[in-house]
Formats: sequence, structure tokens, C-alpha cells
Amino acid sequence: MKGTAMGKTALLIIDMQSEMQARLDAGRAAVNREAGAAIAALAGACRAKGVAVVHVRHHDAGPASPLHPDAPGAQPMPCDAALPGEAVFLKSTSSAFASTDLAAHLRGQGIDRLIITGAVLGFCVTSTVRAAADLGFAVILPRDACLGFDLPGMGLSAEEIARVSFGLLGADFATLTTTPEVIASL
Repeated sequence: MKGTAMGKTALLIIDMQSEMQARLDAGRAAVNREAGAAIAALAGACRAKGVAVVHVRHHDAGPASPLHPDAPGAQPMPCDAALPGEAVFLKSTSSAFASTDLAAHLRGQGIDRLIITGAVLGFCVTSTVRAAADLGFAVILPRDACLGFDLPGMGLSAEEIARVSFGLLGADFATLTTTPEVIASL
């Protein structure tokens, strides 16, 4: 990331809300169970280097949803706690771009490169990475900072979903990396 002709970078934290921790605590099969710690390290390093930290949280209007704005599951995990002045977007779609003005905000700040992290890898992270690339943003994807779960109803393990998701995203939409590599490059 150093020395490129690109503009500014932002760290994007997607859906790291209490519902994700509840799934982990319940023993749900997952990859990158320590993604929260990786995200916290990235956020700290970005803040120290003046890199924007942007938070995107999923809010579901369904009153029974664990991600309803009034539900405990909608609250941010510690790794996603916004500091004063950091942008927070509330989305109702899988992609962070489809139901927010995130793209306009980023462009208004001169940001053209995103470090994308968060949950859930096979859903909101994947759709946000693809949308970001389609919108012309360069995407950096630290694998260890993306939390993924299984789909038992579909017979898919968390590992299978992660392997395919990272394979597809790395082939055409993002540069795959790790948290230590991103921090070293800031």
C-alpha cells in the first residue's frame, strides 16, 4: 500500500455486531474466530497512521431479528466501537453500498482504496468486496480479519465457504493479505 499513485485508504469494518459474538459463544462453526482481535489491531494501526476507519452495521426492520436496531445483537462489538468523528453507516442489504451513501462518502473524502474486514465472509463481506471493486475501489482483504460461519442447512462447512469465498474474491476482486502485512504497509 505504500508508495502507490492511489489516493487515500480507509478501513471498512462490516457487521461486527454482538450477534456475531453470540454465534461464536454458542459454539457455531466458524473460521477466523479471532477476527475481532485482528480488526481491533487494524483499527488501532489505522488510527495511529491517520487512515480513516469506517463502520458499517446491519440493521433489520423485523422486530424479531437479532439485528433489529433495538435488539442487543445489533450493538457493535468492541472491535467496532466508533470513535468520535468516525463514519457509521446503517445498512439493510448485504452489500454496504446498496442501501447507504457509503460510496459518495468515500469519494468525497478522496478515498479510493479499502481495507475490508468483518462479518459474515460468505455474505456481507463478499457482496461488499465485489461492489467496491465494481465501483472502482481497490480492495485489500486481510483474510484473518474476516469472520465466517458454516451453513449447516446447505451442508457447507465454514472452511469450505471460506476457501471458495477467498478464492473467488482473490481471483478477481481483491488483494488477499493478512493483518500483520497490512499493518506493516501502512
